[in-house]
Amino acid sequence: MTIVLRIAWRNLWRHARRTWLTASAIAFSAMLLVFMITLQLGSYDMMIDTTLRVYTGQMQVQRLGYKDKRQMRTTVPDAARLAERLRVATGLDAVAVRAQGFALASSVERSYGVPVIGVQPEFERGVSTLPHLVKTGRYLSDSRAQELVLGSALARNLKLALGDELTLLGSGKDGSVAATVLPVVGFFESGNPELDRRLVLMPLAVFQEVFAMGDDAHTIVITGPSYESIPLTNAKVSALIADQPELTVLDWDELVPGVKQLIQTDMVQNWITYIALIVIVTLSIMNTFLMNVLERTREFGIMLALGASPARLAALVMLESVFLTLLGLVIGIAVGGGIAVYYHFAGFSFPGMEEIYAQFGLPGVIHPKLSFASFTLGPAVIFVFTVLAALNPALRIRKLQPVEAIHAV
Repeated sequence: MTIVLRIAWRNLWRHARRTWLTASAIAFSAMLLVFMITLQLGSYDMMIDTTLRVYTGQMQVQRLGYKDKRQMRTTVPDAARLAERLRVATGLDAVAVRAQGFALASSVERSYGVPVIGVQPEFERGVSTLPHLVKTGRYLSDSRAQELVLGSALARNLKLALGDELTLLGSGKDGSVAATVLPVVGFFESGNPELDRRLVLMPLAVFQEVFAMGDDAHTIVITGPSYESIPLTNAKVSALIADQPELTVLDWDELVPGVKQLIQTDMVQNWITYIALIVIVTLSIMNTFLMNVLERTREFGIMLALGASPARLAALVMLESVFLTLLGLVIGIAVGGGIAVYYHFAGFSFPGMEEIYAQFGLPGVIHPKLSFASFTLGPAVIFVFTVLAALNPALRIRKLQPVEAIHAV
C-alpha cells in the first residue's frame, strides 16, 4: 500500500504545471467558500443581535400563554423582585421589567389606538437601543416620573410637539378604567416603522398605578453580552424559575420567528450559488482527470499486461485525484481561513454600512464566525464532488483491454 501511495504522489508531478493549475482551481473555490460561509454565518449572528437589541431582547420570562394571547391579567407576579434575583444569578445588569397595555392615545387634534409599555428606565438601556435613539428631547428619567416617550412617526400622526400632553384611556388589569394625562418629553426614531408609529413608553411604576397592576408586570427582558451566551443564560434563568411552573423562558427564535425563517431562506439561496460554483469547478477538474487517463492509456495497457489488475489501476487514479484535491483544499482552507481570521478581529463592512447602522445606534461591522464547521463544510462538499468526478475516468480503466491499450495512439 505504501508503494501505491508513493507512486500516486509521484504521478501528480509528471505534469507539474497541470497539477498546480488544477490545484489552484480547487484552492480558489475552497478559499471562496471558507470566507463566504464564515462571513455568512457572521452576518446571521449580526442580524439576530441587532434585531434583538432594538427592543425584543435575547430572551424573555413570561407567564405561560402570554405570547399567544396578550391579556392584561396574564402577568408575572412581583416582577421587579424576580428581575433582581435574575441579575444576581446571571451576573447581568441587562435585565429589565416591562408591562404592556393598550390605550386610546388622544392629542388635541387626533386619536389612535396604541400599545403602551411600562419600562424601568434605569435598566431598559441595557436591553434596548430605544433609549439611545431619542432624537428630540430626552428619555424617561426614572421609574416614577410622570412623563412619556413615543415614536417620532406616532408624534407626527398625532401632531404632537415636545412638551405637549397626551391623554391615554384604556382598561386596567382589574377591569377598571385606566386614564391619565402626561407630558411628552422625547421622540425616538428606531428605524423600525412598526415601533416608530405605534409605541408609547412610560415609567413602570406609573404604568402599574394607572393600569392597576400592583407589583405585577408582563415580561422580564434579558440580554447577554453576545449571541453565543444565550444558551448558558437561558439555562441559568430556567433553573431559577423552576419553582414557578406558571412561568416560562422564551428564546429569540420563539419571540421573533420571522428572523429565523429569513435566515433559513437566505441560507438556501446562498447554498444554491455555492453548489453552482462547485459544479463548475468540478466539471473542469473532471476534464483534467479524463485527459490524464486518456494520455496514459498505453501506460495502463503495459501495466495490465504485466499483471496489474484493473481495480488496482483504478485505485491508483483515485488516489491521485484525492491527493490533488487535498492539496488544493489545504491551500484554500489556509488562505480562506487566514482572511476570515483577519476580518473576525478587524471586522468586515460594506461601503456605507457603518454609517447607516450608526444612525440607529447599532454596529455596522460583520465579524466572520470562526468554527470547525464553517472552515470545513465548503471544502468537504468540494472534496465529495471532485472525488465523484474522478470516478468516471477511473472506471474507464476497468474496460481497457491490454493489447488494445498498448497499441492506442
